[in-house]
Amino acid sequence: MTSRTELTLDSVLINGAVERGKTITIEHGVITGINDAAGPADFEGLLVPGFFDTQVNGGGGVLFNDRPSVETIETIGAAHRQFGTTSFLPTLISDDLDKVAKAIKAVDAAIVAGVPGVEGIHLEGPFLNTAKKGIHDASKFRHLSAADVVLLGSLKHGKTLVTLAPELVEPDLIHEMVDAGIVLSAGHTSATYEQMKEAVDEGVTGFTHLFNAMSGFESRAPGVVGVAFDSHETFAGFISDGHHVHPASLRHAMRTLGPDRSMLVTDAMPTVGSEKKEFYLGGERITAEDGRCRNAAGVLAGSDLDMMSAVRFTKDTLGFALHEAVEMASRTPARFMGLQQKIGTIAVGTRADFVLLDNTLEIQSVWAAGVSI
Repeated sequence: MTSRTELTLDSVLINGAVERGKTITIEHGVITGINDAAGPADFEGLLVPGFFDTQVNGGGGVLFNDRPSVETIETIGAAHRQFGTTSFLPTLISDDLDKVAKAIKAVDAAIVAGVPGVEGIHLEGPFLNTAKKGIHDASKFRHLSAADVVLLGSLKHGKTLVTLAPELVEPDLIHEMVDAGIVLSAGHTSATYEQMKEAVDEGVTGFTHLFNAMSGFESRAPGVVGVAFDSHETFAGFISDGHHVHPASLRHAMRTLGPDRSMLVTDAMPTVGSEKKEFYLGGERITAEDGRCRNAAGVLAGSDLDMMSAVRFTKDTLGFALHEAVEMASRTPARFMGLQQKIGTIAVGTRADFVLLDNTLEIQSVWAAGVSI
């Protein structure tokens, strides 16, 4: 029996342009038609693609590291969907390899169980540089081995994203991971420009929260950030909240890369979608205040940011057009992860993930696979 739904919209963002009066046909959670509306709109406002967050550590009061399970993933997903995130990568902060294995199994089980929006896993470490550890527990860091590559490539369903410090990884292991279909991103790294350039040539295609926890852009030492500016096939994630990176630096970097290579990420912690504004990470008490998550020493620990707020900040504070900010939150991360045929745009054949915005950019409704939530 065919499950068929039609939504008639006042305005729809399609391929970066606002189109008026459209009826979207949905069957089994997938868009099967986009046509001119024959009658009045069911919904007023602007319909945009659902957001895809590639870096989600927690939400709804839970942290993925604390208990990597289907239930935890469900809770995190539900917390972020209310802010327009209909696709996400549960993200494991540097931990022991047995925890990495549990996280991979949990994501596999969540995908098999049909938990909405889970597109794979992001393993942020533990193959990172102590000099740029940030809030990560450096005692968990380790040198990447061939056996580790087998574990990292063990996800049976969905995509795997691994953040690593490329200067500490042997080139042949980078090749092995890329050949296994793993998407690689540089982060928590002290790589020189030359080391980072070599890693990009070997297959690293991403930069994790650009500027934060990496070698910076200097006149005679362009560093990791310089390679992000200089390369043309890579993508960079940005925590667009005004706390992690100065707005002027954000604006310049996003303009340099363009919306088609700039991705909005939240790096969200359990406080997002929760009334509780404190949690523990590796035994350290982390508190969210004024939009920032910090430990007692003031070190930033992920964020208290949701994706809708990141879109608003990118538009209102950084000066990008709404369609550009939405692209950074949807189509661009989908392209980065090789999922552009499935999510990230409103087009025939893609999943029916939508966010309905009013003229103040407040969310009116969210649809995940055609289901209103």
